[in-house]
Amino acid sequence: MTSSALPFTHSIRIYWEDTDAGGIVFYANYLKFMERGRTEWLRSLGIEQQRLRDEVGGMFVVSEANIKYLQPARLDDELVVTAQLQSAGRASMTIAQQVLLKPKQPTDTPVLLCEGTIRIGWVDAASMRPARIPPTLIQTIS
Repeated sequence: MTSSALPFTHSIRIYWEDTDAGGIVFYANYLKFMERGRTEWLRSLGIEQQRLRDEVGGMFVVSEANIKYLQPARLDDELVVTAQLQSAGRASMTIAQQVLLKPKQPTDTPVLLCEGTIRIGWVDAASMRPARIPPTLIQTIS
């Protein structure tokens, strides 16, 4: 199953805490930005991860990340993080994500800084063993 819908977007501002001594975003922080984007995407669909754990007994965990860095983000930049379902199976999903520099003018094109795919698997929260994603959850996300 794949999605052709427009990607979800989430804005993030770069602060001192996100940068290294040179004012460049530390590479690992892009994974944090993508995590926030995926979490807000799920929240926009009415899926709250803590509630899933408490009420359904399962949770998503990252099982694979493939990231390509193209250009650096800097202090005070405003970024747009996207999340879009690429594929879904019985126990995992692959999410395509991008981190873009938000244009200063509405007519300018966003600049792609980083892109990748994140594979998330569904596990039983108590045992942390792989499990099938509840069908209603797949329907909501698709």
